[in-house]
Amino acid sequence: MIYNILFAIFFILASPYYFWRLRRRGEWQQGFAQRFGKYDAPVKQSLTNRHILWIHAVSVGEVNLCTQLINALEPRVPNIKFVVSCTTTTGMKELQRRLPTRVTRIYYPIDLEKISRRALATVNPQALVLIEAEIWPNFLWRADDLGLPVFLANARLSPRSFPRYKRFGWIFRPLFRSFVGVSCQNEDDAQGLIAVGCKPEAVRVVGNMKFDAAAKFSELKNLDARKILLQAGWVEGAPVIVAGSTHDGEEMLLVEMTRRLRETFPKLFLVIVPRHFERCKDIVKKFKARGLKSHNRTDIFRNVQLQPGEIDCLLVNTTGELKFFYELADVAFIGKSLTAEGGQNPIEPAALGKAVVFGPHMENFTDIARAFLTANAAVQVADAAGLEQALGELLADAPRRAVMGSTAKAVVAENLGAVTRTVEMILPFLEQRGMHVLPPVDESARTQSE
Repeated sequence: MIYNILFAIFFILASPYYFWRLRRRGEWQQGFAQRFGKYDAPVKQSLTNRHILWIHAVSVGEVNLCTQLINALEPRVPNIKFVVSCTTTTGMKELQRRLPTRVTRIYYPIDLEKISRRALATVNPQALVLIEAEIWPNFLWRADDLGLPVFLANARLSPRSFPRYKRFGWIFRPLFRSFVGVSCQNEDDAQGLIAVGCKPEAVRVVGNMKFDAAAKFSELKNLDARKILLQAGWVEGAPVIVAGSTHDGEEMLLVEMTRRLRETFPKLFLVIVPRHFERCKDIVKKFKARGLKSHNRTDIFRNVQLQPGEIDCLLVNTTGELKFFYELADVAFIGKSLTAEGGQNPIEPAALGKAVVFGPHMENFTDIARAFLTANAAVQVADAAGLEQALGELLADAPRRAVMGSTAKAVVAENLGAVTRTVEMILPFLEQRGMHVLPPVDESARTQSE
């Protein structure tokens, strides 16, 4: 009762900002009613008379993991129906792009009691999988009332969330205790999850699924990033810096330091991919105020042919395309690590064999960053001056970049297998719920027969 009163008050107060963000990101009308647990006839029809596994992936990062989990589960439980939910419109775009139409994609319901009840009654899943740590009490309370097995996959506790879960233990301890299976990334996370309420026998250390997602993720290459760079004024063979998932303040620093680096590397080309594409308009305004020139990636297809040196950077104002630009990078900078806390995922460029640089703030990827740094497969800098120096040194040293890249790929390879171990955790419970589970495919035998 206390939670529902507080949540209702918070929801009313936060609604203007919440809806403003939806409008800012665009395409918010499509599926909007699903956030209130209301689904149209096609969705309801796709769920009729099926064994359903509901997987929740908050946004783009979790969608990558969800895709790998489905690919691993589908051959083992062929009659299962997957329903995948997300919270953000950018996450929904990725779900629509990456998952086949046989997977039903919906928005996660707002955590009001009536809405959670309606959503679970409509979807009627046999089990639930939450990617990482998305804990909404009303949804989980209702799942517990229905006797549904709920899993937490690739779980981690950030330094910010752990004390909150402890402080509000009267709400969260029973929720964490209700998880029948928790796959986490390392022993520290395992102990933290047990401390906030998870049953010790439910917790398994399986590694980080993000290594599998980066190494095994494949799709039709529907973007010719090389052509885009050439149209934007890049000279074939010239060095490229790709700054991925940048946050406010980092774009300006990168453009200014790239200008200085061009004194040594005249043809150096900079690609900036902001974490939130809707920030691009504000970034362009700031660039113009400082006399800097950029060009949006979406404008490149309009028969644009820029001359070398005509712009200071290419600004990628789209989602889901970062990997294609990383493929062309000589050096990759990981955003949200210099002017903001938390960092972003460095695995994707590492899996592509790129030299990776990030700033001092990698709190959300501490173990991943440590793995690369310990192997000398990445460079961490303390500030903007250190970043500029590191970029200059790496651009000038191709052999070092090659060694870093190959070492980074080796680190990724050493950390594979978390998805398979998570699947093995989930399958026994699905079998208990009446789903037919097949034995694992013998990949070596299949390869020999082929």
